[in-house]
Amino acid sequence: MSEPAKRLETLHARGRALASPAEQRRVLRELPLVEEFDDALVRTGLAPLTATGIEVLQINLGKLCNQTCRHCHVDAGPDRRETMSRQTAEACMRALERSTIATVDLTGGAPELSPQFRFVVERSRELGRHVIDRCNLTIIETPSFADLPEYLARHRVEVIASLPHYRKLGTDRQRGAGVFEKSISALRKLNAVGYGDGRSGLELNLVTNPVGAFLPGCQASLEAEWKRELERDFGVRFDSLFTITNMPVARYLEWLVDSDNLGQYLERLVTAFNPSAARGVMCRKTLSVAWDGTLYDCDFNQMLELGTVVQPRRIEDFDEALLTRRAIATDRHCFGCTAGAGSSCGGATA
Repeated sequence: MSEPAKRLETLHARGRALASPAEQRRVLRELPLVEEFDDALVRTGLAPLTATGIEVLQINLGKLCNQTCRHCHVDAGPDRRETMSRQTAEACMRALERSTIATVDLTGGAPELSPQFRFVVERSRELGRHVIDRCNLTIIETPSFADLPEYLARHRVEVIASLPHYRKLGTDRQRGAGVFEKSISALRKLNAVGYGDGRSGLELNLVTNPVGAFLPGCQASLEAEWKRELERDFGVRFDSLFTITNMPVARYLEWLVDSDNLGQYLERLVTAFNPSAARGVMCRKTLSVAWDGTLYDCDFNQMLELGTVVQPRRIEDFDEALLTRRAIATDRHCFGCTAGAGSSCGGATA
């Protein structure tokens, strides 16, 4: 990842074997490892890994995106057409209505490109739930989404915005030429409506993935650095920085394979296994819903098509009591969430 990213096509569009979740699982499973994930859980007294509740309903609204990033575990892009139907979105809202789940976390692709995005935001807020929009920022620079900052502010939606680095080179290397400038422009627009000012209650959090085959640095130290640099150079303010480990899934897995980094990276994840991080993994308090209504323990399991171990397996059949105490489906990629300080959609876990 030493050169700025050229415009990519998705694995799906290029017909790559790694577009298949089964092929991704096969590639990961054939590597020689010193320890399997479930054995690490047993060794540290954490087996079996089970849910502790459902605090977050994470809804993946589809794989359509206006970007094609090198690290994307969804293999999202402009050529993907998978998107949630109104029927499935309504099933999500019925499940939410009869549950105690406090937070709705909207992701994609670019979730805003889904025809169901505003329906889910508004219905979730009517039900008194906290809503998160996982925004790639550049969508705000698209003319048809120019009202997005005001819309999100009006509905008190927390924004978690992805930005690989506070410098142009690091961001454009991972996401494509021109992405950094558009991202800064979008952040300024969010700031202009009150996001990140520490007074309005409008939360603006940034999330960053390493640009390369290594683990994130210390989240607290990086947050202080990012706040200083972004405000000094661009006048941009935000609340928190979340560091997320790149998962060996989809296009990041492709890069690891093509750059001959896969074995070394997996070994790094395995040797950095942290029991404290494992105790706090997001799957223990999150339920993930795919665009087609299938239930998963997390967004990474969703992309590898590792469904929930127990029934029900579709949002239409949602049963909070059963799903709250479910066993978590695991595989080798789970080392990504438990290495070092841990990794989740909310950043470090330990």
